[in-house]
Amino acid sequence: MEIDIKNYQSFRMVKGEDLNHHKTLFAGRCAEWIVESGFIAAASVLDPDHVVCLKIYGLEFLKPVRCGDILCFKSRIVFTGRSSLIVYVSTSLHESDENAVNDGFIKFIYVDDHTNAIPHQLTVTPKTDEDKLLMEKAKALPR
Repeated sequence: MEIDIKNYQSFRMVKGEDLNHHKTLFAGRCAEWIVESGFIAAASVLDPDHVVCLKIYGLEFLKPVRCGDILCFKSRIVFTGRSSLIVYVSTSLHESDENAVNDGFIKFIYVDDHTNAIPHQLTVTPKTDEDKLLMEKAKALPR
């Protein structure tokens, strides 16, 4: 089944409990939110009870995030394998792409009740130049 490339957005306000000892956003908390954002995209096309996260690729923080900042997470499926989906997630301050915080790719696997990988029968076709670029980057990721 062909799926459309759609952007999914979610937001988080950074609170004191999300900070590290430098008083900036703890990377582990941000990684949790990034995986959640990617999961939303994957679960929009597959049964969420059968989707698991396998790997996070290339998560690099470009600037510090402070208490009270609002983060916008944008996620979209950019590549499909036999049982896998690769989702691209970008994070920015206040929905502004000019205030990028980080971006990266997440691989999710479609599994059965015993957590064995199973085919999902999904395909995605890039429509824009950006979609094509992201698909090529996803294809080049280490397996």
